[in-house]
Amino acid sequence: MNERPLRLGFPVKVMGRPGMKSNDTRRWRQNPHLKTSLEYVDAILDYLVEVGIDMYRMSSDLAPYATHPDMPQFHSMVAESDAELASLGRKARALDMRLSFHPSQFVLLNSPDQALTTKSIWDLASQAEILDRMGMGPEGVLVTHVGGVYDDREASRARWIKGYEQCPDHVRRRLVLENDDIRFSAADVLWIHERCGVPLIFDYQHFWCLNPEGSALRPTVERFIKSWPEGVRPKIHFSSPRTELREIKRKITDKERATLKSAAPAKGGALTKAVVKPTSRFKTVLLPPIWTGHADFTNPFELATFMRDAEGLDFDVMLEAKTKDLSLLKLRGDLFRYAPDVATRFGIGSDDTAEDMLDQGMEAEEASSD
Repeated sequence: MNERPLRLGFPVKVMGRPGMKSNDTRRWRQNPHLKTSLEYVDAILDYLVEVGIDMYRMSSDLAPYATHPDMPQFHSMVAESDAELASLGRKARALDMRLSFHPSQFVLLNSPDQALTTKSIWDLASQAEILDRMGMGPEGVLVTHVGGVYDDREASRARWIKGYEQCPDHVRRRLVLENDDIRFSAADVLWIHERCGVPLIFDYQHFWCLNPEGSALRPTVERFIKSWPEGVRPKIHFSSPRTELREIKRKITDKERATLKSAAPAKGGALTKAVVKPTSRFKTVLLPPIWTGHADFTNPFELATFMRDAEGLDFDVMLEAKTKDLSLLKLRGDLFRYAPDVATRFGIGSDDTAEDMLDQGMEAEEASSD
């Protein structure tokens, strides 16, 4: 087992330092460039060192328009940024920082449309090239999903393998496959791994949202961990589901307004936040949570339970909470307080338990109400 403590990381957006950008978001007319994005990531690395975080997922839009088929003026920006990529890579390696990408949902290796598969491979190749030019080791991965079902699950799984086989070597060296929450389960991606060898990312929330086979947690995690090459630490994704009541603002239809004016009792109507009047233009509908949604913060009791179930397994944890780094900073203190055995696995000590800005703000609010 790797002696290094397990890492905790977060994706893309930094919320603990207002105004910090993760990539160049300018439109094409303003000539955005990867070099500008790299300056932003360099500043993010400085922030991560300051707060003691050593794993980060970079934006999949780091190189704007680099693979846009109708904008060839941007196609060479990765090669043009070779010196800057090498410099940032040296810095990340010196900091022992684990960096990765998660290409967008539009990157599909199993599309029935070969043109879309070819474009997706181009996207993956560009991001793999960025990691290569940075000199990042094999822990720097590209995370992807299987894609669409297209009315035939078995054919879609098999077609993903064909798309994977079309990828150039530098993509296949970095590509890892994740189970998802509505289409392809842990058992599905294990089926794919057994036939092509692609390493697998275990997503905890997705596992509970989609497990029609009734697979047991611990044996499944073990199989995912064993799918990685020897000497390369696996990583998993962890998030807690949203539990809040959802408030959805909807426009009142003419039919609904007519019903309100007639004073007839509504049948099967959704619960609303307030009484809806015949003169109202909108209503706020109250709906239960959707369990596939990510919570703002990570539930420390859920993570502690999972980590105890996974005792003896070696992997880093990418947190996918909506508050990004703020969730990670709060979680460290929560684990130290409620699950010190788990905190030790992540190398969390008393120095990592200082109250963050959210705790301080909560105390200030409580003091003002006394």
